[in-house]
Amino acid sequence: MVKRDRPEVPEAFVSRIRAALAPLPECREEEAWVGVHWSVRGNTVAHVFGGEDQLFRVVFRGEPDEVMAMQHLGAPYFRAGWGRNVIGMIIDEHTDWDELGELLTDSYCVQAPRDLAERVPRPADGSA
Repeated sequence: MVKRDRPEVPEAFVSRIRAALAPLPECREEEAWVGVHWSVRGNTVAHVFGGEDQLFRVVFRGEPDEVMAMQHLGAPYFRAGWGRNVIGMIIDEHTDWDELGELLTDSYCVQAPRDLAERVPRPADGSA
């Protein structure tokens, strides 16, 4: 069996994820065992990494209905093989970075303590 190395995540991808997460209260960026991850008070918000298949992925947290929807949408979305609320997407030159930014903000709000999550501006839910 041939061992494949994981590619380094392009700085352009890390920078775009950083831009989405940096404004969120107490969201911290750190090097991960592979790639880069962001957390809030010890809870992982997002993790971007290169896979042995040479594709780049970002995994994040979602509400139960989001998890179900993502797993049925197919590429570029997927449900991770661990955790009940871990979902992700393949990122490449076709990534919709605005949509990913919204998903990352949602992930932050799932993982952050309520007092921090309530400080994050969210789009109106249409129930006005």
